[in-house]
Amino acid sequence: MFVHKVDEELYLKLVELQDAEALYQLTNQSREYLREWLPWLDTTRRVEDTTRFIEESLKGYAEHKSLNTVILYKEQMVGVAGFNEFEWSNRVAYIGYWLAEEFQGKGIMTRVAGSLTDYAIQTLNFNRVDIRAAVENRKSRAIPERLGYTEEGRIREAEWLYDHYVDHIVYGMLAKDWK
Repeated sequence: MFVHKVDEELYLKLVELQDAEALYQLTNQSREYLREWLPWLDTTRRVEDTTRFIEESLKGYAEHKSLNTVILYKEQMVGVAGFNEFEWSNRVAYIGYWLAEEFQGKGIMTRVAGSLTDYAIQTLNFNRVDIRAAVENRKSRAIPERLGYTEEGRIREAEWLYDHYVDHIVYGMLAKDWK
């Protein structure tokens, strides 16, 4: 099983089936907050929906296509982060994340995304790590900006959010630029 220590307060653990109930409850507690920027909240209505996400995540991990982890902060599950996709042929990893509303503003996600970036470059030997966020999602965009990622462009109408499209900003970090 994958476990990755971020620092003394934080670690990442491969999402597992036994996490389904706790992850569903965490999602449900922040449902309205998360719904502003995440397109899957309306299809996550039961624990079984979270179980299906975990099963897909475990399959992606087994096939070396992705890596979804739960974030544990002071031993408490607070969100999800990981690599939505590994593009092995071009050595690119794509980071995705979300954090429960009550844990915002503690620097958790910046530390997690930095640690994931380091893992992708130093351990997996990727050349590039991408983070994408909706143009108006200032909190999510602030994370790659704080980590020194380069803003590389805008993808128009990149994601459907319930009743409208949002543009994404693409941030990239190259191995040669990572600290």
